Amino acid sequence: MPPTVKKIFTWIFWIFVLYAILTSPNRAADLVVTVWEILVTGFNSIGQFFDRLLGYA
Repeated sequence: MPPTVKKIFTWIFWIFVLYAILTSPNRAADLVVTVWEILVTGFNSIGQFFDRLLGYA
């Protein structure tokens, strides 16, 4: 993708994010909390996998 097209899509993405936050902040906050929980669960699962793989658990 040419740099200008990528730049346009990046701007569109951030404008949409800002619009979503401003029009429904509660839903945006819920989405951030959900994404954070998914990331934390994923990292914990990876940690457990390597602990069990290496015989620490």
